[in-house]
Amino acid sequence: MTSKLSAVLPDPAPWRSSRDFRLLWVQGLVTTFASFMALIALPLQIMELTGSPLAVGLMGAVELVPLVVFGLYGGALADAVDRRKVIVATEAGIGLLALILLLNALLAEPLLWPLYVVAAGVSALAGLQRPALDSLMARIVPHDQMTAAAALNSLRWQMGAIAGPALAGLVVAYAGHGTAYGVTVAGFALSVLLCRRLSPAPPAHDAEKPSLRGIVEGARYAWSRPVLLGTYAIDLAAMFFAFPNAIFPFLATELDAEWSLGLMYAAGSVGSLALGMTSGWTSRVRRHGLLVVFGAAGWGLAIAAAGWFDNVWLVLLCLGFAGAGDMLSGLGRSTIWNQTIPEELRGRLAGIEVLSYSVGPQLGQVRAGAMAGWTGTRASVWSGGVACVAAVGLLCLTLPKLLTYDADTDEDARRHREAQRAREARNAAGADEARGGNEAPEGDEAREAGTTGAPA
Repeated sequence: MTSKLSAVLPDPAPWRSSRDFRLLWVQGLVTTFASFMALIALPLQIMELTGSPLAVGLMGAVELVPLVVFGLYGGALADAVDRRKVIVATEAGIGLLALILLLNALLAEPLLWPLYVVAAGVSALAGLQRPALDSLMARIVPHDQMTAAAALNSLRWQMGAIAGPALAGLVVAYAGHGTAYGVTVAGFALSVLLCRRLSPAPPAHDAEKPSLRGIVEGARYAWSRPVLLGTYAIDLAAMFFAFPNAIFPFLATELDAEWSLGLMYAAGSVGSLALGMTSGWTSRVRRHGLLVVFGAAGWGLAIAAAGWFDNVWLVLLCLGFAGAGDMLSGLGRSTIWNQTIPEELRGRLAGIEVLSYSVGPQLGQVRAGAMAGWTGTRASVWSGGVACVAAVGLLCLTLPKLLTYDADTDEDARRHREAQRAREARNAAGADEARGGNEAPEGDEAREAGTTGAPA
């Protein structure tokens, strides 16, 4: 029974092997919970101030440009400076922006424009941070534990994503937006303290300063890898066509179930959590491209069904299935990225990764809001899901190497595996040499003491 459970339950190997992974896991849980408090409060506040689905959807447009610019620059920065310093500084900056939301919410008549300004600022800081944060995984987690680490990270995120929206809906309803923003401020303050305990993560000695040329070099490498292009393109398509979160307040109203808003935001995370809790089998998968494709297609089908049904419980069930599909696709993408990208390009490619999984949702919010204003809320949801499935199929025909990717035979994965083993061997040799150097003086001193003491 124990062996059967261990084959299904999440693989805890990264927890045992890496102190920094444990720190980042706890820190991520804290910030996920804190972020979702603001994520729910912000669109609700915009809806209360404007009553417009387009105004809510425009939040994604405001966040888009800072995310693109600072995400790319953040990738180059992660390859050039200590990644821990970048993480600590950006966490502190996001906490200060959350404080602005809190102060604005406490005004007798809260202003609209600070909500968009803060959304843009958080997007810029997140763009700077995510490459540094994501590129740490390949350094602190062994090569053969990448899928397990991705599953544990997703599990952590889903735990916060379930508790955050559910509690945020209650907090906003009964205590107001200010209380939700206050929880966000406290969460990021704790996160800064945890991040300061991470081990230093300095760049390579020959690392170049952040530059446009370095960013272009990373983009050229990504363009030369059809497998990487496939992961980016499929994720962008899935999020652009089938990310209706911005219009959930209107969907809940249309279904005459305003009470379900928090559950709608949490339902996808419940599905992801269910898959994450049974993700032990994914550590044995070698064809990670298939996880990306099947997961994204499943996400689109479930979103289409959520827009078609008019029963709120069936809608919530479909959103749960969508979350499971997104989780499956994410495990495949994360594993391919961390098992194949060279260390010297990890930060810059992480910047491109940020764009692939962040720009899509931002554009998706704009698409969903605009389509809802034109065709209606439910039509916006189901048509986006259908378009997602069609786009995934077309991309599979265009980039077939993603379907045939195998971690055991892929040339880039093999080089990455050998490079990590070489680094581990050098580190072990350095540790042995250090121990030997410490022991040698003791031996010399003992011999000298014996020689000196003999005549006596």
